[in-house]
Amino acid sequence: MSIATGIVLFVIGAILTFALNFETGWVNLDLIGYILMGAGVVVFVIGLIMLTRNRTAVTSRHVAADPVSGERVSRTVTETDDPVL
Repeated sequence: MSIATGIVLFVIGAILTFALNFETGWVNLDLIGYILMGAGVVVFVIGLIMLTRNRTAVTSRHVAADPVSGERVSRTVTETDDPVL
């Protein structure tokens, strides 16, 4: 998601900087374009870093017998170091 957002920001910034040839008195479109291109590069790099980071998950399954009924009871626990999940 953030990789696509970075590309979109970069493209919008490039259009503002290189494709539009009119001037406004109250805003510099070239400067806004360069800022958007810089922000797009930063968001793209952050997206790449988040994509390539190591994520580990440990799944444990515990099986025991219920002392009252004698049935097998299983429990699965998944532990991860990813704060998003």
